[in-house]
Amino acid sequence: MTELRYEFCPPYAGSGVDHVGTYKRTLPVNLDRMYENALDWEHLPHLHGSSFGGIECIEAGGWGWRCRVIDGRGRESILELALDRSCRRWITRNLEGPSKGAEIWTHVFVTGPQLMDLVIDYFVPGVPDADREKVGRVYAAAYERLYDEDVWMMTERQRRLDERLDSVEREANVRIPLPSEFPAAFSMAGRDFQLHQLDGAWVVYPAACPHQLGPLDPMQEDGTVHCPWHGYRFDVQSGECLTGSSCRFGQRPRVLEEAGGELLLGWS
Repeated sequence: MTELRYEFCPPYAGSGVDHVGTYKRTLPVNLDRMYENALDWEHLPHLHGSSFGGIECIEAGGWGWRCRVIDGRGRESILELALDRSCRRWITRNLEGPSKGAEIWTHVFVTGPQLMDLVIDYFVPGVPDADREKVGRVYAAAYERLYDEDVWMMTERQRRLDERLDSVEREANVRIPLPSEFPAAFSMAGRDFQLHQLDGAWVVYPAACPHQLGPLDPMQEDGTVHCPWHGYRFDVQSGECLTGSSCRFGQRPRVLEEAGGELLLGWS
């Protein structure tokens, strides 16, 4: 197994700009997941609740995003992330707020099919020379925590994409033992589902969020499920997203028969 590196490099002493340090790290992900993660402003307050208290998108697209952000201490900033695919980097700038003028430059270097090195440079204006390294280490510690949290989402999404079997023919039906505990997990046609009861009736919902295949939390008493990656909430009966997104559950099997201590599940 490849050893993943974590390293902080002190600021470059000869720099003519406000360089406070460099953070280097190896991640077990590919370039597609890294770009996807960089452009995904929506997940920040959900997966990184200790760092982001809230976020409001001002503008977003394939170029990047600009958002109004509330940090973990309730302070407001405007952040912009610009993606430069040709140079395999993105630049995050603080346009307004307590760290106005700060820039974070992230470069990625592909070293294997599911492996890459990140080199992240921090530029913070107005920091005295004697304090540069201390400030840089604070930024590096914050980014280490963020990537510790992000790597789970990126690797889990890739695993689910790799396991998705779109070409598999749907089984006509599947029999499973009558569950003694809920939710009860089962698989059909290469997809994972959860089986539950709501108001005395059987309900089936996918184990993965239709947005980016994040793992859905167990069903709540009100018949909803929640995705921890982006905060999306779904009605398990209708399959509709209740938090404003256009995504919804795809076709799901249903319970066709209950007999002999077994359930028969099928698509029709």
